[in-house]
Amino acid sequence: MRLASILPDRIGFGTAPLGNMFRAVPDGEARATLRAAWDQGIRYYDTAPFYGAGLAELRLGELLARQPSDTYALSTKVGRVVFDEREDPGAREHELGEKEGLFEHGRRLTMVTEYTAEATERSLDDSLKRLGTDRIDIVWVHDIAQDFHGDTWLQKFDEARTGAFRVLTRLRDDGVIKAWGIGTNRVEPIELALELEEPQPDGFLLAGRYTLLDHERALQRLLPTAQEQGLGMVVGGPYSSGVLAGGEHFEYRPASTEVRDKVRRIREIADRHGVGMKAAALQFSLAHPVACAVVPGATRPSRITEDIAAAREEIPAAFWHDLRAAGLVSPFAPLPDGA
Repeated sequence: MRLASILPDRIGFGTAPLGNMFRAVPDGEARATLRAAWDQGIRYYDTAPFYGAGLAELRLGELLARQPSDTYALSTKVGRVVFDEREDPGAREHELGEKEGLFEHGRRLTMVTEYTAEATERSLDDSLKRLGTDRIDIVWVHDIAQDFHGDTWLQKFDEARTGAFRVLTRLRDDGVIKAWGIGTNRVEPIELALELEEPQPDGFLLAGRYTLLDHERALQRLLPTAQEQGLGMVVGGPYSSGVLAGGEHFEYRPASTEVRDKVRRIREIADRHGVGMKAAALQFSLAHPVACAVVPGATRPSRITEDIAAAREEIPAAFWHDLRAAGLVSPFAPLPDGA
């Protein structure tokens, strides 16, 4: 499995919150959080131009510029090109679609969504400059899905297939990058990519769709196919936009009553067994054999400590048995330690 051989550990750091997602994160707080991640041994970092119009990449670059480039693994994404000019507010509304407001506190620069070969190469060049590094290990093709593109998502997918996919395959084959794949919040474009004879991805980053709260769709076809093909998965959004970790958001918006009720039921079982919700969430996502790593995000140093402790927490098998008996996890979902 190519991804597993690239990633240095099973827990990484997702930088979306450092693009000022939902709130303006002070520079000092962002630096302290990244410093805490490095000091506590995290060596895989995932970012994207979309996160604050390059802000997350710039902040991550400050950390990585001080580290030897062979001591960490780095992934970023293509599909959006950031221009150094003030944005058109109308264009921003169209770009965000149902995700409007995610990065309203980020840099107010124009971003254009494009998956052509030319845009892919420009995006990577720009990312290298913002990150202050000479290499990127993994590149994800970002958000070629209905949640961002509506009914035109298949057209965008086809644009990526003839553009970004082919550029990234060439860069991988030439040794410029180590792997590429799809990075989305939806399973459909990944399933479609796995049906292609060529170009073939090495894996995918699936955000929010293989979590303790929401995993049924991924288990139906995507993960069995990926396992057959020997592909790897990085799990993004393991806390389901925060609602599994005490937050109020699910799918980047206020959680519904139904979602909050399911979280409450999971928490009741967790409390009965003395299990932390973060531990349950991270370890569930990592239990699938396709999962190579999980990349929770954070904006405070204390959260890094919590995430690392959660990944190592001992969870009794009885907890997983009770979740299964209550119908809160799929009967087809692998559970930690074969519980």
